[in-house]
Amino acid sequence: MAKPIIIFLGPSLSHEKARKILPEAEFRPPAKKGDLLRLAASPDVSMVGLVDGVFLQDYPPTPIEVYQLARREGVLLAGAASLGALRAVELEKFGMVGIGRVFELYKSGKIDADDEVAVTFADGDFHLQSEAMVDIRYNLFLAHKRGIIGKDTKKVLAKVAKGTYFPHRNYPDIIEAARQKYRDDSLHDDIDAFQAYIEKNRKSLKEMDAIKLVEFFRARLEATEKK
Repeated sequence: MAKPIIIFLGPSLSHEKARKILPEAEFRPPAKKGDLLRLAASPDVSMVGLVDGVFLQDYPPTPIEVYQLARREGVLLAGAASLGALRAVELEKFGMVGIGRVFELYKSGKIDADDEVAVTFADGDFHLQSEAMVDIRYNLFLAHKRGIIGKDTKKVLAKVAKGTYFPHRNYPDIIEAARQKYRDDSLHDDIDAFQAYIEKNRKSLKEMDAIKLVEFFRARLEATEKK
């Protein structure tokens, strides 16, 4: 029998970290086409979280597929951080709950492309093989806020990263491409500073949002158990 809470999760947050927050849930690999349709037909499931989905390895769940689950009576469906945030924006009016900053960025129109959250990852342990554009933007924002880089360098690195096909987005290649493309010495000093900074201070907005989703379901489970 399936557990009452099922969460599709992979590179955004490790299953190990998620289980420490909500051991009662079943954590499944990133969702692919058909996964949510099968859940829509399952009578045992009452809460479903969608965080990660496949992008290159297979076809992701379509909005219509996710809608079939969202409209099912008695099922609470929430999305965050990655593909889940995208689908939550599309299906919020049908009852899907959106959680976190990435969801809000999509909803407000500050970001709108799928490649802002798309990454590649290893099979099995879901180890990241590329960086999400939304996380790169977040780290550049933090570096600028902390005085590590100037505004121009922040724009240059974001532009280079955005112009890189998402499976190839990683900090070493982005930094090297920026050095080659822009010859200004002051930019190079800032780029060097960012390289040293990101090696020890990398943050993930996607991970933070994924944690919020797991905590959301923990709170709902606790509220249900008190009734």
